[in-house]
Formats: sequence, structure tokens, C-alpha cells
Amino acid sequence: MRLRAPGSARSRQHSRRRWATGTRSLLMLACFALGFSVAVPGGAAETQPEVHGVGDAYAAPGVALAWGVLRGENEAATMVVLRIVTDPPTYPWIAVAGRDPFTQRQQPLLRGTPSSGVIDLRVSRAHFADFPRTELRLYNSASAEQSGMPKLVVFYLGVPDTTPEFVNEAKLDAYLTERLARLRDSAGSKAP
Repeated sequence: MRLRAPGSARSRQHSRRRWATGTRSLLMLACFALGFSVAVPGGAAETQPEVHGVGDAYAAPGVALAWGVLRGENEAATMVVLRIVTDPPTYPWIAVAGRDPFTQRQQPLLRGTPSSGVIDLRVSRAHFADFPRTELRLYNSASAEQSGMPKLVVFYLGVPDTTPEFVNEAKLDAYLTERLARLRDSAGSKAP
């Protein structure tokens, strides 16, 4: 390797070449990044928050929910009840679907509907054998629901283990009412 005298013509030419190569590399990297962001429609800004619900109750700003089981005479008659409370100005539309996470098959449990504030969703417990993933899809407008772009997705894998079981409707209703009130009190102003 030859040493070049600092300031010689060859040294300046070598420095310019290194600078040009480095600049070209940076320019190519910037173009690649720009091309990638254009190629991915909407980029990361369009991804909806997806939250894994845990336990038999959940609360976030604009939504609260609680699970309960109403035992029937047999397993086929046993119903899972999901009480969903929303703040209609925050989430004016809601949909709920059951999904098989392996085949991605879906079954609507509640088609997109305007939120009335409180919805009691009843599903046969046997449903969860075929569609263990339950997705609550909360939308901020009717057009978002029609385009399938929820603002928030709360999902569960099966019925939560902590879900209490009841033998009569009145006790289930009292429990769900009390559980959501406790949840609202502990969440402060977050829950509806």
C-alpha cells in the first residue's frame, strides 16, 4: 500500500471518490426507504390497535366489558354472555366475530351495528370449540365499519378462565351490572 501525501492530487481524488461512494449509498438507502413507504399503502399509520383481553372484564377509554356464563340444562343450552358497554360518541359502531386462528374462518356474532351504549351478546358455549378467538371490533364511524377499519380490536382466545357461571338470569344480570360498576370505579374516567 502506498502512502499519499496529504494535499496531493491523488489524495484529493481518492477522498472525492470515497465521499461520492458514501453519498451514493446514503441516497440509495433513502430512495429504498421512500419506495418502501410508498409501496406499503398507508404504512404503519393505518394499523389498528389490537389488544388481548385477559380476565373476565376489560376497560379502556370508551369501552368496558364483562363476561358471564348462564348454565343451561345441558352443555348445548349453556350460554356465554358478554356485556359490552361503549361510549357511542367514541365508538358509534361495533361488530363482534368468532374466528378460528388456524384456518382464519370467521363467523359473525354481531354484524356491524350502531352502538346503543349497552349490548348483551349471547353465544352458545359450544361455539368456542370451533371459533375460539372472539374479536370485538370498535369503529369510530359507519364508513370505517363498512371499509373494515376498526379503531380498536379487543380479542380473547376462548372464554376467560375467571368467568363466573350462574344458574339463573337475575344473578347473572346482577353480577354483570356490579362487575362493570366496579370496573368503571377502578378505571376512573377511562371507562364509559
